Amino acid sequence: MTPSGERWDVVGVGANSVDFVNLLPGYPQPFGSFAKMQIRDRRVLCGGQTATAVSTCASFGLRSKYVGVSGTDENGRRIRAELARREIDITDVIIRDAENQFAVILVDATSGERIVLWDRDERLRLRERELPTEALAAARVVHVDDVDEDAAIRAAKAGKAAGAMVTSDLDRLTPRTEELVASVTHAIFAQHVPTNLTGLNDMERALRKLRQTHAHVLVVTMGEHGAMALEGDHFYHEPAFKVQAVDTTGAGDVFRGGFIYALLQKQPIAEALRTANAAAAVSCTRLGALNGVPTLDEVRALVTANAEP
Repeated sequence: MTPSGERWDVVGVGANSVDFVNLLPGYPQPFGSFAKMQIRDRRVLCGGQTATAVSTCASFGLRSKYVGVSGTDENGRRIRAELARREIDITDVIIRDAENQFAVILVDATSGERIVLWDRDERLRLRERELPTEALAAARVVHVDDVDEDAAIRAAKAGKAAGAMVTSDLDRLTPRTEELVASVTHAIFAQHVPTNLTGLNDMERALRKLRQTHAHVLVVTMGEHGAMALEGDHFYHEPAFKVQAVDTTGAGDVFRGGFIYALLQKQPIAEALRTANAAAAVSCTRLGALNGVPTLDEVRALVTANAEP
């Protein structure tokens, strides 16, 4: 357990994964020349939404702790060793007698876009009672994803009650999505979620509709179109940085890690979006999620190189 009085810059609660990444000459098709293709490169790399976001925070020099469940198999050992190597605290990681979450990722070498095929044993579910309450109360930022919603909502509420900023990875629409949104201070959505929540295709209008019931900061990642945010009544849109994409896996998770860093540096929202966009862009230039996590110097260099004269 967390020693009494120990403080964390960020405590991440959520999923990890071991990814079997396959670089292909194009997207597979059920017919024609792309019905069969040779794999150009294949690697076993670590990832997962929260594990990648927390790894980004650690890379940027934040004191980082990961809370989640891993398996007893080789993949479980692999992800725990990788997080520990990155100097992330894993003392509250639960180890279950199950196969670790994994994914088979197919990456189109021509664009860097990917298809993710994943599986997760139900025994890997994080239970509310397994949350490290002392660590959550000692965090400056608590970050949650929407994989195990009961635990995520409890963790978010505990962090907010203790005065922490609470960020999120909202990637799907469920009966409890609204409750999870209400539990955080900075809701960060995948692109499709606000439109599905509100029924509005225009993103600014969708965020403004969500503003009617959620007074906190609302952020949405837009991939190659950058990121948008609504803070109070002020709407922001920061374009993406142009890079030669190798693999977009984990880019949204790296964005969240960059955004958390920016929040802790007290950057204004527009600057925070630029920092997070730059982090995501750099991550796209390498294969894999954790393997794509940038350094702070790389992010600053990209921001500087694209600064207006």
